[in-house]
Parts: sequence; structure tokens; C-alpha cells
Amino acid sequence: MESTKGKPGIFAKVFKLAAKIEPHEIKAVLVSFFYLFCVMTSYSVLRPVRDAMALASDSTDDLPWLFTATFLTAFIAVPTYWAITSKYPPSKFLPWVYAFFSANLLAFYVSFSIYPASIAAAYTFFVWVSVFNLFVISVFWSFMASLFNKNQARRLFGFIAAGASTGALTGPAVTGVFVERLGVNNIILISAALLILSLFCVLSLIKTKEKHHNDNPDLDESELANPVGGHFLSGFPLFLKSPYLLGIGLFILLYTSVSTFLYFFQAGIFIDAFETTVERTKVLSIVDFVVNGLAILTQLFGTSRLATRFGLVITLSLVPIMMIVGFLALGGAFLMVNAPILIVFLVVQIIRRAGNYAIARPAREMLFTIVDKESKYKVKTFIDTVVYRGGDLVSAWTFAGLKLMGVTLAGIAVVGAGVAAVWAVVGALLGRSYETRHRAHDDKIGYKEVSETN
Repeated sequence: MESTKGKPGIFAKVFKLAAKIEPHEIKAVLVSFFYLFCVMTSYSVLRPVRDAMALASDSTDDLPWLFTATFLTAFIAVPTYWAITSKYPPSKFLPWVYAFFSANLLAFYVSFSIYPASIAAAYTFFVWVSVFNLFVISVFWSFMASLFNKNQARRLFGFIAAGASTGALTGPAVTGVFVERLGVNNIILISAALLILSLFCVLSLIKTKEKHHNDNPDLDESELANPVGGHFLSGFPLFLKSPYLLGIGLFILLYTSVSTFLYFFQAGIFIDAFETTVERTKVLSIVDFVVNGLAILTQLFGTSRLATRFGLVITLSLVPIMMIVGFLALGGAFLMVNAPILIVFLVVQIIRRAGNYAIARPAREMLFTIVDKESKYKVKTFIDTVVYRGGDLVSAWTFAGLKLMGVTLAGIAVVGAGVAAVWAVVGALLGRSYETRHRAHDDKIGYKEVSETN
């Protein structure tokens, strides 16, 4: 964000060569990377604990109800957030978002100290973490869309997203190593401390933005200084009136459907394969470690090149295509006698999650660089939380309904492949829409510049 003069040094040349980062962007990109690292590590140390707590009753019967509670909680939380964004500028409310969630974690620390074996407390924690992780990540990317323009996003978002994979790599390692030594409560304290560090990153980026104007003609210099505007429910009509935003919502809905189907497969397979919560937590930690090890290499050196060379049509449809193959492979494993179902599932899950972190997630965040401020902070949050958890809700009950109807796991896997196929088509169409809007915006800017010159 801060412009620098003079010949760039070796450090700057390495960044430009490896990740296409210009010298004047290095400071903002590195702070953003560390910011996302702290947020994702904070969540990732909790993720294995959350997933293990979902099985506190040693049954998958309660999972649809947990997804229902998560959706309702998100549905209530989003308008509250919108009311705040309508009255206060991002530079004011962004730090408070992270302070609020840090305080929540401290409250859970006290709760688990008093009621360590409570299933109700475990389920409440599951719901809270499921909303918390979407909220803090969504707010982060809204902030990024305000700091960097659409052309920078293609080059920088992949590298910045590597902060998430690095954090997601570190978090499970911390949990896997220390959960038995420190206990769940102290893991929660570690998460809270990391979230507080992310708050200081927010303050640093806001200060840098206020002091040094980006060379970004697409961005309003006052974007962080003024309230988002609109009334507290204005995000709904904005979402419903825009085919582009509806397309993003459908993309997220299909993604969550694929993810939830795999989550239910995971729950059943893990209950059969492992007896204790500690065993399940340790294996989930190893899976997280592998996923993010693969993702980080792609994000640092591959995502920006994929997006700039092939565009978002291919970038957004690539992971869904891989999931079509993955579901068909899983369905075949369910039909075979003595098949290594656990291994096949873990491979599919690792590909899905690594692909999302490294490719699909940065690509879909680029979609918001060409929308207005209110859409960035309101509609985006609605899509990332309510639509996301709505997809969880629908697919959770769909999975349960298919099982109730007597559909085999192999049959459900085929249904998952069909959902992934629709997801791929939507991704390609959405990428084409983005490219069209991108070119139209550039033509408009070019016309304006010529007119002003003449």
C-alpha cells in the first residue's frame, strides 16, 4: 500500500519474482498475511476440538440439529452486524469484531472449567465455532477488498490466502501436540490470544491506509473512514436484485452442500474407525496438517499464476470438477468388499479442502473486488454466513432424508457427484460474468481518462 522510491532491493525482487508482489505492496501484503495467519490459527486450534465435540454423544443423530442451530444463530447475528456497519465506519467496527469474539472465547474457557463434561456446553461450542470462523474470515476478506483493487487481487490474494493455510497448518499441530498436555481449556486460551494479535494487525493496516493512499484508481480513499450506510436489513434486497451476487450465493450453497455431504461421511467413518474423542481429534489434526501443507505451496507460487493466466472461469470450476471424480471414487469404494474406505475418504477430503484453500477461496474473494462498498460488507457477510450455513442446513437434512429413504452410501456419493457437476457449471458461468464486468469497468475507466485528457 505504501509507495516506495528508488531501486528495489533483493528482498523486493524476490517477492516480485516469486509471487508478483510490487515493492510498494510488500508491507501491506505481509501484514495482511500475518493477520489472516492469526485468525486462521485461532480457528484451526479449535477446529479439531469442535469436530470432536460434535460426536460427544457418540452418534451422528444430533448433527442435523446442530447444523440447524448454527444456521439460526448466523441468521440472527448477520442483521445485528449490518446494524453496526450502517452506523460506524469499517475503521471503527473492524477492531471490535475481533475483540468481541476474543471475549467469547474467554467465556467458553470459564464455562468448560465449571462444566467440563457437559454435552450442552460441547454442542454450544460447536455452534459458536461454526459461526465464528465464517464471520471473522468473511470480515477479513471484506477488508481486503477495500484495501486492494481488482487487478491487485489477481496477483496478491493467493499469497495473502497462504496466511490462512499457514495458520491452518500451525493450528492442528498445536492442538495435536498440546491437547493431551494442556487440555481443551488452555487450547481455547491460545486461540483467544491469537485473535487478539489479529486485532493489532487490523489497526496497523487501517493506520497505513490512512497515512498512505494506494495507487488504486478503483478504490475510494474514504472507504474505511465512512459508514457502510443503508439500513440494517438493506443487504437482503441488494442480494436479491443482483444476478451476479445471487450467482455467488449459489456457488457457496453448492460448495457447502458438497462439504456437508463429506462431513457426514466423515462422522460415520470416524465413529466406526476410532473409539475415543482424543483419537478422533489427533487424526483430524493430522488431516488438517496435510491439507494445509499442500495448500500453502499452491497459494504462495501457483494461485496468482493460475488466476492471471487462465482467468476465473477455469479457476472457479477446477475444484468442483475434481470433486466429481472424488465422489465417484468414494461411491465405488462403498460398493467394494473390504475396500480401504477410510483412506479413499481422506484422500478426497484432503483434495477438496486443499483445493478450496488454495484455489476456490481466493478466486471467489476476487469476485467482490468489483462490487460496491455495501455489497462488500453486507451482502458478502450474508453469503458467507447465512447462505453458507443455509447450505449446511439443507444438505444435512437431505443427507439424513436420503438415508431414511434407504439410499445407500454409494448412492448418496453419486448424488454428491451430481451436486459437484452443477457447482462446476455455476463456477464457470460466474467466472465469465466476472471477466465481462471486469472488462466493462476497465473500458469505462479508459473512456473516462481519454475524455479528461481531451
